[in-house]
Amino acid sequence: MKKFRKVLDGLTTSSPGGTIGSPSCGSAAGTPTSAATPKEIDVQETLVSENFQLCKTVRHGFPYQPTALAFDPVQKTLAIGSRTGGIRILGGPGVDCYCQHESGAAVLQLQFLINEGALVTACADDTLHLWNLRQRRPAVLHSLKFNRERITFCHLPFQSKWLYVGTERGNTHIVNIESFVLSGYVINWNKAIELSTKTHPGPVVHLSDSPKDEGKLLIGFESGTIVQWDLRGKKADFRIYYDEAIHSVGWHHEGKQFMCSHSDGSLSMWNLRNTTKPFQVTFPHGKIQKDGRKESCKPILKVEYKTSRNSEPFVIFSGGLSYDKAGRRPTLTIMHGKAITVLEMDYPIVEFMALCETPYNNEVQEPYAVVVLLEKDLIVVDLTQSNFPVFENPYPMDIHESPVTCTAYFADCPPDIIPILYSIGAKHKKTGYSQKEWPVAGGTWTLGSHTYPEIIVTGHADGSIKFWDASAITLQMLYKLKTSKAFEKPKPAEGRAAELVEEDPFAIQMVSWCPQSRIFCVVGISAHIILYRFSKYDANTQIVSLEVRLQCEAEDVISPSENENNPCFSESSPHSPQPHQQYPASPGSGTPEGNKDSIPCIKVKDRMVRVPPGYQAELVIQLLWVDGEPPQQITSLDINSAYGLLAFGNCNGLAVVDYLQKTILLCMSTLDLYGAADPYQRLTRSPRRNRQSTSGKVCMRGMSNFYSDSKKRIRTSYQSLTELSDNQQSIDMERSKSPTSGNLRENSFSRSRSSSVSSIDRETKEAITTLQFGESFGRKSDALPTPCLWVGTSLGMVLLIPMSIPTVHEERMEEPVTIGPSGTVLMLKGSVLRVSFLDCMGALIQSPHEVWRDPNAPEDPDRVRRRKLINFSPSSSQDNCGEGHLAVVCSERQAKVVLMPSQSCLFVHNITESSFVLQADVVSVSNSVCLACFCANGHVMTLRYYLKEELCAFFYVLSFSHYEGFYSEVD
Repeated sequence: MKKFRKVLDGLTTSSPGGTIGSPSCGSAAGTPTSAATPKEIDVQETLVSENFQLCKTVRHGFPYQPTALAFDPVQKTLAIGSRTGGIRILGGPGVDCYCQHESGAAVLQLQFLINEGALVTACADDTLHLWNLRQRRPAVLHSLKFNRERITFCHLPFQSKWLYVGTERGNTHIVNIESFVLSGYVINWNKAIELSTKTHPGPVVHLSDSPKDEGKLLIGFESGTIVQWDLRGKKADFRIYYDEAIHSVGWHHEGKQFMCSHSDGSLSMWNLRNTTKPFQVTFPHGKIQKDGRKESCKPILKVEYKTSRNSEPFVIFSGGLSYDKAGRRPTLTIMHGKAITVLEMDYPIVEFMALCETPYNNEVQEPYAVVVLLEKDLIVVDLTQSNFPVFENPYPMDIHESPVTCTAYFADCPPDIIPILYSIGAKHKKTGYSQKEWPVAGGTWTLGSHTYPEIIVTGHADGSIKFWDASAITLQMLYKLKTSKAFEKPKPAEGRAAELVEEDPFAIQMVSWCPQSRIFCVVGISAHIILYRFSKYDANTQIVSLEVRLQCEAEDVISPSENENNPCFSESSPHSPQPHQQYPASPGSGTPEGNKDSIPCIKVKDRMVRVPPGYQAELVIQLLWVDGEPPQQITSLDINSAYGLLAFGNCNGLAVVDYLQKTILLCMSTLDLYGAADPYQRLTRSPRRNRQSTSGKVCMRGMSNFYSDSKKRIRTSYQSLTELSDNQQSIDMERSKSPTSGNLRENSFSRSRSSSVSSIDRETKEAITTLQFGESFGRKSDALPTPCLWVGTSLGMVLLIPMSIPTVHEERMEEPVTIGPSGTVLMLKGSVLRVSFLDCMGALIQSPHEVWRDPNAPEDPDRVRRRKLINFSPSSSQDNCGEGHLAVVCSERQAKVVLMPSQSCLFVHNITESSFVLQADVVSVSNSVCLACFCANGHVMTLRYYLKEELCAFFYVLSFSHYEGFYSEVD
């Protein structure tokens, strides 16, 4: 134990007692200055740099841009290659491994060394790699580069040591798989075809050994030429010249026949007894037209010909549909005897492969399933049932079933929450899946001894919410919630309102979840909030709706000249909404949107509805249109189950709702939160008419219109950002188009990073960017902590709002909650991102919460239903330190530590000057806490307790080259 000199690593200030009136915002990063603390504070120093060594453990989601597929029929493992050089190896549920080629070249083909724990990859840079899969981390054993020829096709027979490699020039090379060097045996194209043939046959598109004789190699050229080459005699057994291009070849297991697929949508059957012409040509999807000709068809890209002991052979192929209809979905066709089944796919087919009972190509194949690799999904079809159902996929392949628009991660959840969510979610699963077990069952996975319940929550563009179990290596979907069920189906809009209508009106922007009480809150794109309670019972319920008029006066802007001499606010806040073009409503225009006022964007169901077990909507809060202008999108949200309160804000102001009594407690513009302590010079307001809140509740101030394009949406997307220099020009943080999330839209805030701010930039609204409920000291004179709401804004201001909440259960449900701002606590550079609380021993103070009780559980006459609250008081561990606690506040540029209740700014640290922080949180690490920051330049920075004079912040760089659903980097 040492005397506390610095609370967070390198947090310094030139004015230890600086408060709102102090212009000092801290010294430069890395320049510590001592600060006299008001009292002795001892902190246990436990964190060391080794606690922050990040390593990759999990890659969740579907492989990005898949290109190739392979299967080991003995080990029952599956490999998927990608365009970025990645390899995903999948086994049974929980078995999931990711490898990456250092070159980043696309994987063209994969070949397992069946039952040997090895894999051959052929890449677009014309290099072959041999991977060893028998170790904990798969690694490349050998590599072989082709310098003069491009690789087009590879074939490795079962239990053979020879790998056949076809090239674009039409030659076939043979590689010794043990030494991984060329054998010197080359089948040149001009020797494979007849010497009299002067036309080049094209690239090699197929290689396979004959089921009858492994010394015979079948070579297929793109032009339609097929050659069977005698490897021992070094000569051709026969040559076939066909007038249609070949895409693939499939053998009958007896080795007497084979089938080819062609570019005209036909399948040709060949008999080795007579190779002058095919004995059968079929167009599976080609119909006879009125003039007697067959309609033209698309190419059949691949065909597999598999035999069965007790039934007709299976002919499985992709493509081959006619050109008569545009926009047809991709299909996989299964021909079994005279029956033809066409399976439509949601995405284009990249590759497919039949799974058979035997790895030997000279035995009856007995196919039992077919794996289909799509551009954005992986499905497996059960061939043992006549209706060909699909297997239920245990891998997290459907993360972007609807594009992900927000994510939230929760660690150390209550241990019973995952089983409960899973049991509820299992009741709502789709029917029609195959009843057999997932056929890819290879490998073993042992859970570590230090696992703890982790849940990832995803919000989607269609308004759905998914809860995922992230405790193990495989992401398992637990439960799905559809928020759109709380609303009526939107009606088509007209005029300018139609331009503002979201194509996804229920898209999720943010979520707030209290796992202990199971209260769940959702913010949607249509300026709406839904509060859910969890129940194990179904119920008949009517959703309560509250309407909030949260618009501010158009004149409430910051004076252009106010920031000239204030070093703390020399930059435009990136979260500040820039002035948008105004569209004043014309009452005489006669247009429907001209009279649009005091109505929400979407309509809540106003009738009794039957809700299933799980999360059930209890309350919907909606912002209203004002004078033909849509409501601003919600930018911050926090709920507290112990207080029964919900707070949210946008660029216009703040609202607090009592969700127990279903009342609006506070509805104020950001300006009014300051009262007389406003640090900015605001432009004068013009007189306006008073407006009544349509909710019938207390509204602290009438609001006016401020237009923002409602089509602008916040969606989660990682974009590579170069490191910013000190004199960098403004960067527009437009959300790029994610390959998995569709067309992303930019944030409703224009993120300007210019170091020199123009007058137009400064005339901006002040948005509420973060909210945090907790036990704190609302005023400097307070002796005991009370419920408070901490408010952070886009201009770096932090305000404190104390509350008085009845503690007796009966009074809480009837007596009003009193609430009101108490003034500004401190100022920071940049938009405020996070507020957390520590006790004076350095321990993280958890927010108070309510213990969950089922709202629909049967009534017990012998037991009174009361709320059970768990409170973590800041003074609970202050026996040696007296009363008080520490508030850690982080913005895009700075971190500060404030001692409460004196509101003394103890320490400050300029986190970054060349970039800015995107996300920040105070988290527990190795029985201690640190401030973790994710910056726009890709750095993850952690700041910890430190008692020495030297600055010590640990920097880690994570490279997100491609987004494949979720990408977790944890220790």
